[in-house]
Amino acid sequence: MTRVLVTGGGGFLGSYLVERLERDGHDVVAARRSDYDLTRMEDTARMFGDAEAELVFHLAAEVGGIGANRANPGRYWYANLMMGAHVLEQARLHATPKLVVVGTICAYPKLAPLPFREDDLWNGYPEETNAPYGVAKKALLVGAQAYREQYGLNAIYLLPVNLYGPRDNFHPTNAHVIPDLIRKMVEAEAEGAEELVLWGDGSPTREFLYVDDCVEALRLAAERYDGADPVNVGTGEEISIADLAQLVAGLTGFTGEIRWDTSKPNGQPRRRLDTSRAQRLFGFRAQVPLREGIERTVAWYRSARPADVGR
Repeated sequence: MTRVLVTGGGGFLGSYLVERLERDGHDVVAARRSDYDLTRMEDTARMFGDAEAELVFHLAAEVGGIGANRANPGRYWYANLMMGAHVLEQARLHATPKLVVVGTICAYPKLAPLPFREDDLWNGYPEETNAPYGVAKKALLVGAQAYREQYGLNAIYLLPVNLYGPRDNFHPTNAHVIPDLIRKMVEAEAEGAEELVLWGDGSPTREFLYVDDCVEALRLAAERYDGADPVNVGTGEEISIADLAQLVAGLTGFTGEIRWDTSKPNGQPRRRLDTSRAQRLFGFRAQVPLREGIERTVAWYRSARPADVGR
């Protein structure tokens, strides 16, 4: 049994990771924002002191879709940078044996060649709408590598693609694309709407990872990987937003017209990862196909009380 601390333990990914670790027999501390404000060093120090953990997963983040990123660039840069820096420093001060830092696909350059390879991380600036968030999270890779070199901190850094699944954030103003599409289409279908307006032109591509698959990647990396190099975590498969919208429409029963508002931003043009490093270094390969994962997510959303979803 290992004593494990999960920052963001009450969040979407964090709650799944906590459940898995507990099933595996570990003693888990799920740190929540209501208990510790990690943008404050005093709270971060108190969290580490309370947890006395042998393994720390840093999942806490302030994050959202394109609209939320455009509305909160300063906050997203500051909060994510400070949280990560404080966690790294307290891991050093508490001599934490292992720290797993979760980065973001948004750290990649806007026009990185496909598939995204970890060696291309520094070959350009991120897509503008999420650059403050992506740059802040990428700075934690520098910090993890620097702390490893100077202090011997065993900090590893993972780069998951867009996550989705049951219990995701379905909030109207800061949800990511899959939960946002599910919410909009379920509501439109229930109201008998004849059309639905979506942002952009539908041409960008994205890669999506089911939340249970991401949890398995985190578990395997913590157990098997101790290197300095960042590691992509995904499926290696992309889908256009237009095709995704049609897929979600079919699974939710929405039969109206999808209209694209091209005055709104598309975000990064394409996203698809080279996932070979994760498979080689710690044996991870995603298992849940996109259609199956979305079916599960739609079923959960329909069964959840709307007042409880993403609020």
